Amino acid sequence: MDKFFKISERGSTIKTEIMAGLTTFFAMAYIVLVNPNQVAGEGSNGWLAGAVPDMAGELGTVWNAVFIASILVAIVGTLLMAFLADMPFAQACGMGLNSFFCTIFVAGAAFAGVSVIRGYQAGLVIVLISGLVFLILSVTGLRKYIAVAMPECLKKSIPAGIGLFIALIGLKNATLIQDNPYTFVQFFDFHGVITSAGSTKEAIAQIAPPIVAFVGFIIIAILAKLNVKGNIIIGILASTVLYYVMMLQAPNFDFSSIGQSFKDFGSVGFLGVFQGQAWKDAFSAEYIGGVFSAIMLVVSFCLVDMFDTIGTLYGAASQANMLDEKGDPMKLDECMICDSIGTVSGAILGTSTCTTFVESASGIAAGGRTGLTSLVTAICFAVCLFLSPVANIIPSCATAPALIFVGVLMAKNFAKVDMEDMRSAVPAFVTFLMMPLTYSISNGIGLGAITYVLITLFTGKYKKQDIVVTIIALLFIVKFVSVTM
Repeated sequence: MDKFFKISERGSTIKTEIMAGLTTFFAMAYIVLVNPNQVAGEGSNGWLAGAVPDMAGELGTVWNAVFIASILVAIVGTLLMAFLADMPFAQACGMGLNSFFCTIFVAGAAFAGVSVIRGYQAGLVIVLISGLVFLILSVTGLRKYIAVAMPECLKKSIPAGIGLFIALIGLKNATLIQDNPYTFVQFFDFHGVITSAGSTKEAIAQIAPPIVAFVGFIIIAILAKLNVKGNIIIGILASTVLYYVMMLQAPNFDFSSIGQSFKDFGSVGFLGVFQGQAWKDAFSAEYIGGVFSAIMLVVSFCLVDMFDTIGTLYGAASQANMLDEKGDPMKLDECMICDSIGTVSGAILGTSTCTTFVESASGIAAGGRTGLTSLVTAICFAVCLFLSPVANIIPSCATAPALIFVGVLMAKNFAKVDMEDMRSAVPAFVTFLMMPLTYSISNGIGLGAITYVLITLFTGKYKKQDIVVTIIALLFIVKFVSVTM
């Protein structure tokens, strides 16, 4: 195993890789339930079913199908990273893309009064086509060429921006930050909860997540300062225990719905992209809006997945010190191919776009350096096929400290940006800032690229090597104008 995964060669150990794989899994286990909720509008009892009651049955069927498909695609994509790329990255259905999938295909069909299942399967066609485009770009090396051609200022700011984005996700998951109609965001309102709660139990239920997350973050930071190995996984487990102690309850396990999930997966999810009128619906005005809309959706899915993956790979590889002499991630070609195959597999299995998960950075921070980390993560997802409630006993507020701490580690990359040169500083800052503020890695990269091209062009610094980033900027402009994602 050591020889196959090059564990010693990369300065790691089997124990460290296993701990890192578990850390990555716990950090991203939320996707098992969140993805079907996002794609199916939370299923038969969710917000979409409440808005369109007649569609509740179909939404429940789609939820079950996506639940199984989400786990399977995480297994397939992460195993590819383990054995084809031998890198410590995990894959799963991309956040943002799944909610966009729901808005366009599932909710769009529901509000139009047509079959939700047919809208869902038409969406799978768009995902499949975009995945095939990814695959062609990856196999031919064009995708790597695009990644390598990115300006140095963007390459250096992307990891820092992702760190800020990851920290935001952690803070949001733990409710340490909340919506505010006047300031957009605010710190958790402890005073408001304590004074308005109907009972002590209700107050504790609301204040436990932010307290658990903050305490867990401090625990991880202290252990890291003391050079304790496994500090992140220890922090997650300690936070989980603290959560259940504060809530005065035991973890809840419900296995009753697993059988129906497999049944619905087989009937509408698996190979649903080839069922019924899926391909006809994918280009129809009734479901998608016509041929032009379908083409723009394919382009949009391509852009978002491509640059989410590129951004994640640069960020995670930088954190792991796994960059080559040019500052590009090791095994970049293989990672791109893994991501492409993952997306194609996801469409065939019945779920939205698969992408390299930014939470992989938490496992890397725990010491993961090889494909064994990914293998362990994939095994954990496999267990979820039959024991999904087990994954759900780790509350999101317990994994939030890991994400916030990873944000700390990755933010240091911004120090490498040349802040004296505005052609470097401004695009880097835009990329760094807009990733969390637009809640999208790809949007941050796109806006950074546009900023870089404009400054370069109007200061007379434009050169031949800037053609690639110019094409990227133009594609993002088209995407921003035609599709909101």
